[in-house]
Amino acid sequence: MADLGHVIVLAGGLSPEREVSLHSGRRVRDALVEAGVEAVLADADAGLVSGILADPPGAVFPVIHGSSGEDGAIREVLELLGVPYVGSRPGACRIAFDKPAAKTLVSATGVATPDSVTLPRETFHDLGAGSVIDLIAGRLGLPLFVKPARGGSAFGASPVRSADELPTAVVGCFAYGETALIERLVTGTEVAVAVIDLGGGPRALPAVEIVAPGGAYDYAARYTAGRTEFFVPARLPADVAAAAAQAAVAAHSALGLRDLSRTDMIVDPSGGVYFLEVNVSPGMTATSTLPMALAAAGHDFGGACAALLELAASRGEQAR
Repeated sequence: MADLGHVIVLAGGLSPEREVSLHSGRRVRDALVEAGVEAVLADADAGLVSGILADPPGAVFPVIHGSSGEDGAIREVLELLGVPYVGSRPGACRIAFDKPAAKTLVSATGVATPDSVTLPRETFHDLGAGSVIDLIAGRLGLPLFVKPARGGSAFGASPVRSADELPTAVVGCFAYGETALIERLVTGTEVAVAVIDLGGGPRALPAVEIVAPGGAYDYAARYTAGRTEFFVPARLPADVAAAAAQAAVAAHSALGLRDLSRTDMIVDPSGGVYFLEVNVSPGMTATSTLPMALAAAGHDFGGACAALLELAASRGEQAR
């Protein structure tokens, strides 16, 4: 393995998920320090490039969530700097961050995903919101789930159980993005399946079952300790758990992801697994599912983070 020297945990950014990212970054940094790695926390601000040029790190661990952290932009800058980093390359991030595009590529592998329509704000405005909404309800039926085509942490996302709720949900979605993804709402067991590659190829970690209060896994339910109940491994039959793991690895591979990802899915009452979306920069907070899955698989959190950094540094050495 490569000699790491000092490393940077990159957190913060300017998206609505900034505070979550900072919590994730502090937890990763602390775990790395405990594992014996010289790690510092840095924000994605005007001083980042000059700081890296002045004292290049052995590798960078990006844990910026939302735009720029997950759309490939920060990783483009790291590549321009020639700094190795943990995680997927910019092109793969751009595709994965675009939920409709990701759904298309993943469904081509045979993984099921809820029927949906994707419409930008201009379409609703130019064609008449009322007419378009009637077409959506007629095409997909009810209930529905509305969310921004790009983004995370459930910002702008809401279920729609009656036709008169749809206009409000779409308007709320547009507050967080220019394009709405409107899906048929599949009810069942909500699970998150992380995929990690520690050098032997991508492997699915145990599925984490999410039981949110009232079934709403919103921002507060995600990041308020004790509000949501988690079961690791998920309470799924063995064959269904295997199907969920296979779907997560298929999504990771189809999207060209690297090192780690987290796929969110719904398992319907008959055991059918539905892909919802994938995250290239999973949360690392105390209530995030990836650290839970690592622990359930017997991995030390800091040790796993260090191993990912070592692999990134090795890639950097090979490139040079």
